Amino acid sequence: MHNRTPQHTASFRTQFGYRTRSIPLTTNPKPWYHKGLRFECQRSGNCCKTHGEYAYIYLTPHEVVSIARFLKLGEDEFLQKHCAEDEGHTILRIDSPDCPFLENGNSCGIYPVRPQQCASWPFWQDNLEDQSRWEGPVKGCCPGIGRGPLFDAGQVERIAEETEEWYEGDT
Repeated sequence: MHNRTPQHTASFRTQFGYRTRSIPLTTNPKPWYHKGLRFECQRSGNCCKTHGEYAYIYLTPHEVVSIARFLKLGEDEFLQKHCAEDEGHTILRIDSPDCPFLENGNSCGIYPVRPQQCASWPFWQDNLEDQSRWEGPVKGCCPGIGRGPLFDAGQVERIAEETEEWYEGDT
């Protein structure tokens, strides 16, 4: 889910909740995560719950079609039942603290077609801006931070950049 505050909206508003201008993750010769980041999903389901301002899942038209097909719904029916509009962009409607597709046991009911925003967690550019964000609110939400395999800095940046490109391209 994506962080939305008035300051972020004014400064970072984009087509799908991401920056309108590309800010390189490596403005210094070495990013703070130059030795890599460990992450392994612990299936806590925390990333699938709202966390204050982290409450938006943006959907591209391609994702709307994929999820609707997976649920065996028509596109219009899926949009009416599960989506809302936010400043002209399609978002997943979240009427409770949990994503509507979070099932018992913290599994995703649409995992094979989950949105790119979900699939790329926690490697979002916003989360990688500074170490205090990663080790503070991101780690506070996600028990998989600091565990599991090491993603080298190149992998981390590739995932973050591909997510940005995905939403900017409206795939």
